[in-house]
Amino acid sequence: MDFFWFLLIGLAAGWLASQIMKGSGSGLLGDLIMGVIGSILGGFLFGLLGLSATGLLGSLITATVGAIVLIAGLRAINRPRI
Repeated sequence: MDFFWFLLIGLAAGWLASQIMKGSGSGLLGDLIMGVIGSILGGFLFGLLGLSATGLLGSLITATVGAIVLIAGLRAINRPRI
């Protein structure tokens, strides 16, 4: 059941991050992947900063922040160079 919640939070976080970053959306699978990777990245970044988020809302915030950082990083890498 924990894995189900992990995927659900990842999906919600990926969707939220794409809405916040004004992306075109990546579809259901893309949002899920971004949210899951974002949750791992967010947990790592929050740990570096000494922050801790607990509960469902804390997990969603952590995953969303990580997904936003992931999207921003991917956009920086894929930006056309002049």
